[in-house]
Amino acid sequence: MLLHTIMKMSDSADPLRAATIHIPEAGPGELLIRVTVCGVCHTELDEIEGRTPPLVLPVVPGHQVIGTVESCGDNVEGFKHGDRVGVAWIHSACGKCEHCSRGEENLCPKFRATGRDINGGYAEYMTVPASFACMVPDELSDESAAPLLCAGAIGFRSLVLTGIKNGDRLGLTGFGASGHLVLKLVQKMYPDTEVYVFARNPYERNFALELGAAWAGDTTEPPPCKLHAIIDTTPAWKPVVEALKNLEPGGRLVINAIRKEAGDQEYLQNLNYERDLWMEKEIKSVANVTRRDVSEMLRLAAAYGIEPDVQLFSLEKANEALRELKFGRVRGAKVLKIVNR
Repeated sequence: MLLHTIMKMSDSADPLRAATIHIPEAGPGELLIRVTVCGVCHTELDEIEGRTPPLVLPVVPGHQVIGTVESCGDNVEGFKHGDRVGVAWIHSACGKCEHCSRGEENLCPKFRATGRDINGGYAEYMTVPASFACMVPDELSDESAAPLLCAGAIGFRSLVLTGIKNGDRLGLTGFGASGHLVLKLVQKMYPDTEVYVFARNPYERNFALELGAAWAGDTTEPPPCKLHAIIDTTPAWKPVVEALKNLEPGGRLVINAIRKEAGDQEYLQNLNYERDLWMEKEIKSVANVTRRDVSEMLRLAAAYGIEPDVQLFSLEKANEALRELKFGRVRGAKVLKIVNR
């Protein structure tokens, strides 16, 4: 499926069109992957609506890719035909800059994103540098592994950046694919930590309570206590301002969103320094993911038995999956079935 135009999605919009393209060839150091499934991410909406536009159009989106190695290019080591691998948002980085040398390849100025800067996984085949593909643990099914590559990995990175300790109170604003995986991860890693969920959709709030959240309320509803950290996974500004009100002194808000929509930017005018930022509260953004984030999330999911709640769609229904994501019909993660293994 190709993204062929930048557009504002509506209930009837079809931003992607089906197309037949040549099967790419694995160049030196690359893998050719036969895709089995690909997760659907809100970042695809950011691409479609121009908040993080592709370098060129058309492009094949999709960056939560699970597949098998079809062939290896020259100078590839560690992979062979038939290996099951995953490809995440991080398609490549320069490997030479100061950020890469510190393991912060997510901050590399030459960072390239799968499905935006180069063709991704809404297709039967794709290529990736072998050094940026990861082996998928046997304990994970294709459908379970796909959302872990972005929703899970970026959730893991966000959780680390909160700096919480076991027993601290954590808030989540928004409760889609990433939020529900963070909750499951916290329950395993920090068993004494209570999770408080803020979501405007009552369906998402009920889902959070089903999964064991200590409390769930509307975006503007105050929780029963102040929180040590909050992870924001929404595309809007309103939840950011509301979240700051609910932090303990010294608390940290981690914003897990590649872009924010401009529709409610005026809500920032409601930011009150004394109430919202004073007492050494912090705001920290999350930028992309590293290979370590991806491999560590896969390892933890396999070790702890963490499985995303998944809704499956055929590749032909990719536009339907994106519309549901756009208009709040979310329960867990959405995954496209590309090829039956």
